[in-house]
Amino acid sequence: MKLVFMGTPDFSVPVLQALAARHEILCVYTQPPRPAGRGKALRPSPVQAAAEALGLPVRHPVTLRDPQAQAEFADLGADAAVVVAYGLILPQPVLDAPRLGCLNIHASLLPRWRGAAPIQRAIMAGDAETGVCIMQMEAGLDTGPVLLREALAIGAEETAAGLHDRLSALGARLIVQALERLPDLVAAPQQPETGVTYAAKIDKAEARVDFTRPAVEVDRLIRGLSPFPGAWVQIGAERVKLLRARLAEGGGVPGQVLSGFTIACGTGAVEVTEAQREGKRPMPAAEVLKGLVLPETLG
Repeated sequence: MKLVFMGTPDFSVPVLQALAARHEILCVYTQPPRPAGRGKALRPSPVQAAAEALGLPVRHPVTLRDPQAQAEFADLGADAAVVVAYGLILPQPVLDAPRLGCLNIHASLLPRWRGAAPIQRAIMAGDAETGVCIMQMEAGLDTGPVLLREALAIGAEETAAGLHDRLSALGARLIVQALERLPDLVAAPQQPETGVTYAAKIDKAEARVDFTRPAVEVDRLIRGLSPFPGAWVQIGAERVKLLRARLAEGGGVPGQVLSGFTIACGTGAVEVTEAQREGKRPMPAAEVLKGLVLPETLG
């Protein structure tokens, strides 16, 4: 097929690579380069870097609402567009331009967790499973008909980073299957309106750990926000990110350090197994504690 690919972050890269090996990619759309690093030099998105390595043409319009941008998209004459974590709203003229429409790879079992942060929200909510849906796009937010879906279990100690990588690989496999079966899949029914939840964008204000919460909630917060933005606690003048944790035996006053990096919560306790001090790399908790003295209670 002749395809347009639209994506931006690391999550999208395996999908682009899988499609480029099987189909003709007419053009890759991605977000514009952003300032990054200490020097604030412009850095291309992971998808742009991957596309250029594959020798594919790249466009990064600021908006697709401009009639000229819409005309340039339509002039590509694509059979379909594949969209995965692109970051721009697709207006109706763009949705209508490809012969077989626009397909979205969404990292949840729709209609649960429509929206921006489905991977993090699934872990934070304690979901036993999540998955990937291949969806025919329409104007609503993740409301289109689901053409293919596959579930996978969320591990008891799984972080957002690990789940991200598994879902990305699953999405790459499912979109290849979906394209092989088009246009027969286009007749899929609409999503049900029961069970709809929204995965709001992660607010950094959510990231400070509140040890008065039950241990199961603290554990989910730590794993769901790892590695970014990272759940954190204040230790002296330093903000320390907690990147991995598991439920632990014991209890006490919320925030009380029971032993090592095991902390009492509102009910139960969590053991932090990986953390990151300011300006340093992530390290196992035992390594962090060699240079960091915990107070009796963390707040």
